[in-house]
Amino acid sequence: MSHYVIVGAGPVGRETARLLAEEGHSVILTSRNAGSLDAGDVRTVSSDATDAAQLAGLAKGADAIFMCAMAAYHRWPTDFFPIMDGTVKAAEQVGARLLVVGNVYGYGAQAVSPLTPDLEPDPTSRKGTTRHIMWQRALRSSVPAIEVRASDYLGKGAVAYFSLLALPSLLKGEQVSFLGDPDVAHAWSFTKDTAKTLVAASRFTGEWGRAFHVPSQSASVRELVRRFATVLKIDVPNLLRLTSADLEGIGFSEGIEMSYLFEKPLLLDAGETEKLLGVTASSLDTMIRDTLA
Repeated sequence: MSHYVIVGAGPVGRETARLLAEEGHSVILTSRNAGSLDAGDVRTVSSDATDAAQLAGLAKGADAIFMCAMAAYHRWPTDFFPIMDGTVKAAEQVGARLLVVGNVYGYGAQAVSPLTPDLEPDPTSRKGTTRHIMWQRALRSSVPAIEVRASDYLGKGAVAYFSLLALPSLLKGEQVSFLGDPDVAHAWSFTKDTAKTLVAASRFTGEWGRAFHVPSQSASVRELVRRFATVLKIDVPNLLRLTSADLEGIGFSEGIEMSYLFEKPLLLDAGETEKLLGVTASSLDTMIRDTLA
């Protein structure tokens, strides 16, 4: 039995805790508002990851720390760095390996799909630059680190573009408004597959200091809307394209710089994850049903 600490009690952090507990490990799940989790030997603790000393106290004897925390989207450049720094310092103090949940923003708007985990970072947005700097902080640490990179999330409790912009309208049977070109292929990552990839990566016996992609499914926004409508047993709604002015109007200006994600095909190459970690993607129908749970 091993001991693990998970920073961040969102959907990925909670699922990671559940998976580790099912294997008989002891887990501390911590965030500013950790809540509760009924899953084996999991203890939830409300704490602030920016306090490295406090986090190190919780992580004493831990084999690994999973950095699954999320900052408010509009405050990534200010709020994410202290969280990452506190987590890295705590891992260094207790000698724990570090697993970081990342995404594809750091590859930038010019990256050509399918994206591979060894692709040179070239962030073209504030949020992409933030993610890149966070990973560089982990790489510079004195402990082994791995980043697990996901695309846009589907899954119960996921706060992502589809759940924010499309799902509310789908649930009401109304027309859907979304970013970018609705007919280009896009990778969708399942929160539970992200957790599976994190747990598998924590056991990786090869060289650390690298990234793995979450095995994901691909579908255009139009196809995804159609499949959600089928599960909901509603008519397929009209699909409208949101402009920058529209995003400003609905108070989501933070989405403007990331619109490029949906302007051209965005696919993930997760071949190494499947080969080296043994993780495969859940079906798109499974992701959809879990999102609607």
